[in-house]
Amino acid sequence: MTRSNVKSYRYRVGKRQYIVIQIHQTARGYAETGNVLASNAVNIQIKKQKGRRSSSKR
Repeated sequence: MTRSNVKSYRYRVGKRQYIVIQIHQTARGYAETGNVLASNAVNIQIKKQKGRRSSSKR
């Protein structure tokens, strides 16, 4: 892979939060003889953050 650019945005609509992830990648492959495979595979992990604010439940 030659280059990768990742941008993420958060949107809130009502009570729901949406995450939009934009991934732009470029791959290049060349060979004098034979076959070349250029892959644009991506592994993404999204984890929920545990409470930023400490709130006590009563």
